[in-house]
Amino acid sequence: MAGFRDRFVPRLQRAPNEFPTLREDSDDRDDRVEWGITSPREPRWPATLAVVGAIVLQLVLPGTVSLYLGPRWLIPALEGVLAAALLIANPWHTTESRNLRPVSIGLIVLINGANLVALGELVSALLNGTTAGGRNLVFASVPIWLTNVIVFGLWYWELDRGGPAARLKAGHPAPDFLFPQQTAPGAAPGWTPTFLDYLYTSFTNATAFSPTDTMPLSPWAKLLMMIQSLASLLTVALVISRAVNILR
Repeated sequence: MAGFRDRFVPRLQRAPNEFPTLREDSDDRDDRVEWGITSPREPRWPATLAVVGAIVLQLVLPGTVSLYLGPRWLIPALEGVLAAALLIANPWHTTESRNLRPVSIGLIVLINGANLVALGELVSALLNGTTAGGRNLVFASVPIWLTNVIVFGLWYWELDRGGPAARLKAGHPAPDFLFPQQTAPGAAPGWTPTFLDYLYTSFTNATAFSPTDTMPLSPWAKLLMMIQSLASLLTVALVISRAVNILR
């Protein structure tokens, strides 16, 4: 009888004491899950592999969009040294790895800065014309776009809730992203985001030019997603327009 009443009696007609309650210290509360439960330690190799991918993409860039980056080997070599140092010094994220966070952020800044310079050269070449062939410029847009996806995935992973090391603590900062698993905790009990989740968020933002299933919460997260969407839109729109002219 009680089950029948729970199914068919409207919620507004029930007495206040008939509503289910949860203990204040329960780990199953939605607000606890949405805040982001404490993450287990995470290996650094997925992020390092992404950095290696970005280095390879920078090496295959044509010279027409990397003139202001200095010798072709210089920036990739610096990035490789920093990535190797981080992997050797801290292969697994621990609470002590917060001391290495400036190095990790510096590595991301270096990759991001080089890619922005290459994007600026690409936009300038597409708008003002250049001696380089149109097809070469179209092909150059592919590594720039892919690097854009990688570098912003690294940004989201490194900054969300204070970074991978801070996420190991129960008193971590407020979440900067709201993942679907946090809004439906019963679908993935004990779930915590990993680097792949942030890379996926970056990819969907770059393809849709807006958030999809993961929502930014903090001002810096919204600003970063805006910058990424703008860079992706510029790359795709200008390259498509140039490709149409080539086909004509």
